[in-house]
Amino acid sequence: MAKERPPLEEMTLRQLRKVASEYGISRYSRMRKSQLLAAVQEAESKKLSRQESRSLEAQETVEAAKFELGQEDKTGGNLASVDEGLADLPNGYGESRVVLMPRDPQWAYAYWDISNEHKEDLRKQGGQQLALRIYDVTDINLDNQSAHNLQEYPCDEMAREWYLPIPVSDRDYVIDIGYRCADGRWLTLARSARVHVPPVYPSDWIEDVFITVDFQEDLRGETKYELVPPAKKISETAEAGNVNGNGNPIYEQIFGMAESAETMRVAGSIFGSQHQVPGSMSPEQAISSYIFPSGVGMWALPTASGVNMSGVGMGASVAPQSPRKFWLIADAELIVYGATEPDATVTIGDREIKLNPDGTFRFQMSFQDGLIDYPIKAVAVDGEQTRSIQMKFNRETPSRNTNTKDEAVLEWFA
Repeated sequence: MAKERPPLEEMTLRQLRKVASEYGISRYSRMRKSQLLAAVQEAESKKLSRQESRSLEAQETVEAAKFELGQEDKTGGNLASVDEGLADLPNGYGESRVVLMPRDPQWAYAYWDISNEHKEDLRKQGGQQLALRIYDVTDINLDNQSAHNLQEYPCDEMAREWYLPIPVSDRDYVIDIGYRCADGRWLTLARSARVHVPPVYPSDWIEDVFITVDFQEDLRGETKYELVPPAKKISETAEAGNVNGNGNPIYEQIFGMAESAETMRVAGSIFGSQHQVPGSMSPEQAISSYIFPSGVGMWALPTASGVNMSGVGMGASVAPQSPRKFWLIADAELIVYGATEPDATVTIGDREIKLNPDGTFRFQMSFQDGLIDYPIKAVAVDGEQTRSIQMKFNRETPSRNTNTKDEAVLEWFA
């Protein structure tokens, strides 16, 4: 086995002269050790450079061979050189456009192609900071209505793509790319198409419906079964209970709602943005970790123009028209949470609830008018120890003047 050569710095003068003779360094016998060391290092550097150059050429030959199909062009040329005379693809195509694509329920991906001429034109009009604006346009037309909420994200002039956090899942969104001016104006370069961000929770459609249809039957214009969203079913059930004077159907109806996936979503509400809430966190802590739907709380620092980056104060209001439809829906929810030993048994109102692996529990339910009495009890696995707490909640709605969007009618106003 060949002995490994020591580093050049550790070699003796005789060893360095031997290496120098191998590299063909002239007059090495007359050099001092420091001079000889520098000459040998330079020779090794040149040798390594030549080896790397030959390796690169060999690699290029291998890469080119990948596209060599062994076929000859009828004109006599080789197919590997077909695109040799073609120009490179352009950086842009001169048409200002932006595209929004949901990546998952919590993030979206945007990319755009804006010409330099278009940017320069808006900068001359006062545009200073290039930014992206994401609008919640669920069930509205952004051309003549204000968005439910607005978030603004400054971006780099050289950027061509950006990832955006989604405030609330299961909603429709549109983004603008444009310039924010010092006086608060917003100059739009391009606007994306409307996209729907998928929900973060599992589907609440749990019913299986089977219908028998005659193969020969003409189904044109026929309705065999109408699917009703689970949220609408729950709402109708609750209203029916209040109309019949049965008060608050606490244990069956409320617990059924708490166990359904529908209670984990209130589209556009504060709790609708709580995608993942650890059981050890209180509701106040959980809410503070997320964004309010209006955008307030995400950016509180004023800009040079005194306008918050959430868009508040940018003059996005639309002049009212006569007549118009108007509507409002509002309700409340109740969250009960806690923790105990993972192997304990926890009951609420004599009904057992399921614990998480770490012993935490949390459920969310509708909070209607009336008194809700919750005795919560935990029993140790051996039945020897118990802990309990009794909580009472009372809700009162002194007045209600609300209606759904479907119930809204044209109203005249001054």
